[in-house]
Amino acid sequence: MIRTLASKIGQYKRETILTPVFTGLEVLLEVLIPFIIAFVIDSVEAGDLRGVYINGVIMLILAMLSLICGALAGKYAAAASSGFAANLRDAMYENIQTFSFSNIDKFSTAGLVTRMTTDVTNVQNAFQMMLRIAVRSPLMLVCSMAMCFFINAQLSCIFLGAIVVLGVALAVIMASTFKIFDLVFRRYDDLNVSVQENVSAIRVVKAYVRERHEDDKFRRAAGELSRLFIKAESILAFNSPVMMFVVYSCIIGISWFGANIISVGGMSTGNLTSMFSYVMGILMSLMMLSMIFVMLTMSAASARRIAEVLNERPDLAEPENAVFDIPDGSIDFDHVGFSYGHGDGEETLHDIDLHIRAGETIGIIGGTGCGKSSLVSLISRLYDVTDGAVRVGGRDVREYDMEALRNAVSVVLQKNVLFSGSILENLRWGNENATEEECREACRLACADEFIERFPDGYNTWIEQGGANVSGGQKQRLCIARALLKKPKILILDDSTSAVDTATDARIRSAFAERIPGTTKLIIAQRISSVKDADRILVLDDGRVSGFDTHERLMETNEIYRDICEAQMSGGGDFDEGKEAEH
Repeated sequence: MIRTLASKIGQYKRETILTPVFTGLEVLLEVLIPFIIAFVIDSVEAGDLRGVYINGVIMLILAMLSLICGALAGKYAAAASSGFAANLRDAMYENIQTFSFSNIDKFSTAGLVTRMTTDVTNVQNAFQMMLRIAVRSPLMLVCSMAMCFFINAQLSCIFLGAIVVLGVALAVIMASTFKIFDLVFRRYDDLNVSVQENVSAIRVVKAYVRERHEDDKFRRAAGELSRLFIKAESILAFNSPVMMFVVYSCIIGISWFGANIISVGGMSTGNLTSMFSYVMGILMSLMMLSMIFVMLTMSAASARRIAEVLNERPDLAEPENAVFDIPDGSIDFDHVGFSYGHGDGEETLHDIDLHIRAGETIGIIGGTGCGKSSLVSLISRLYDVTDGAVRVGGRDVREYDMEALRNAVSVVLQKNVLFSGSILENLRWGNENATEEECREACRLACADEFIERFPDGYNTWIEQGGANVSGGQKQRLCIARALLKKPKILILDDSTSAVDTATDARIRSAFAERIPGTTKLIIAQRISSVKDADRILVLDDGRVSGFDTHERLMETNEIYRDICEAQMSGGGDFDEGKEAEH
C-alpha cells in the first residue's frame, strides 16, 4: 500500500525532500534559542550588559533564520501535498477509465466518488502533516532531550518516564480507534449513495411524494456516521488529559528536583529556565506526535481504500497480439454461457448458439430479466463470456483490440446519457471529427432533426447535465444519432426507442434499412411493432433461445412469441408486467 501511494508523488519529489530539510533546519535553530536564553539570564544576574546585548542579537538572528526556514518548509509542504493529492486523483481516475462493468460493480459509483474526494483529502492532510510535524516533532524531541542531558543528565531522566507513559497511552488509543475509522469511511459510501440516488431521481421522488422517506433514509445514514465519529472521538478525547497529566507531572518534578540542585550549586538559574523551555518543547513534540498518530489512524483506512482502486486491474485484458481490423458485422454466439460476479453468480445466459450475417436486422424480444441486455453487452465485450465464445467478423472478440472493437460496435443502452454541452458537442461523442453536415445527416436518420430545428439555437442548443431539458424521446433520438456517427459495422439499440411514438419508431427503422443496409442492426424492444419487420427475431426465455426466425414463422411455431403478439394486439398490456426489472 505505501509503495503504491508513494509512487504517485511523481514530479513533487523535490518539494517532498526540501520540506523536511527546511523543517530540520527550523528545529535546530529553535533548539539553540533556549540555550542562548540561559546565557542572557546568567549575564543579567552577573550584571554583564555587554553579554546581554550580544546574546540578544544572536537570539534575534536565530529567530529570523528559523522563521524563514519555517515559511519555506510550509510552502514546499503545501505544494508537495496538493500535488500528491492531484496525482492520486489523476491516477485513480485514469485507472477507473479502464475498468470493466464488473470492476465498477465491485466498488459502486458512490464508493469511487468517496475514495476520490474524502479519502484523498484525508491522505493529503496526513501527507502534509508527515512532511512537517512528523519530522519536526521527533527531531525537536531528540534535540531538546540531548540539550537537557547536556545541561543536567540526572534531572533529564524524568522525561524518560514521561515518554514511556505517553507511548503506552497512545498505543491503546490508536488500537481502539483504527477499526472504527475503517468502518466510518464505509459509511461515507452509504451516505453518498443516498445523496446520489435522491439528486439523480429528484423528479421521481417529488412525483411520488417520497421526500419524507428520503429524508428519513438520509437521516439514518448520517446518524450512523455521526454515531461512529462520536464513538471514535470519545476514545480520542483521552489523548488530551493524558498529555496534560504528563506535562504537569514533568514540570512539578523538574521544579522540585531543580530547586534542590540549584540550592547546592549544581546548576545555574539560567540553565533551569532553559530546561523548562526544553521541557515544553519535548512535551509539545509528544502532543504533536499524538496528533500524527490520530491523523494516521484516520488516513490509514483511506489510504487502503485508495490503494485498492489503484491496484485494481480490469477484468477485461487486452490480448498480446491484438487484431485491429474488423472485417464485417457478422456475429456468432458459439454455445455461450454467462453469469455476473466473475462467473460466480447465477447463470444469466445458457448455451446461446446463434449465427447472424453481416447487414441483417435482428429483433430481440422476451420477458424482463430474460438476458437481452446481457446478451448484447457481450458483443462489444463490456463483459466476457463464462463459457463458449462470441465472434464478430469471424474472430473471437477477445482477440480484438478493445478500442477498435467498440469503435466498430455502437451501443445505445437502456439508460440514455447526455452530457452538459451543446447538441453538437454531444453528437461528436460518436465522432469527434464529424462535420456539422454529418451530424445533421445522423440526426435525420434518427428523426432527431425535426425537434432540433425547432430550438431557437438549433444544433448549438445547450443540453443540461443528464439531458434534463429534453424529453425522454428526444434524448433517445439524440443518442441514436450519436451512435450512428461512429459509422459502425454493428448497431445495437437496447430498448432505445421505448419513449418514441410508434410512427417515429417506424420512420427510424425505415431510414436504417435504406441508408445503412450494410450495418448489422440488433433491436431490443418490448413492442412487437418495433421488431416484426426484422429479418429474423430472437425470442429469449429465462436466458435461453426459445425461437429465432421470421415474424411469420414464429407466429406459427413459437408459443411465447404468439402469446406476446396476441397480448399486445388485444390491448392486454405489456407481456412482462409485474416481473422483476432486468439486470
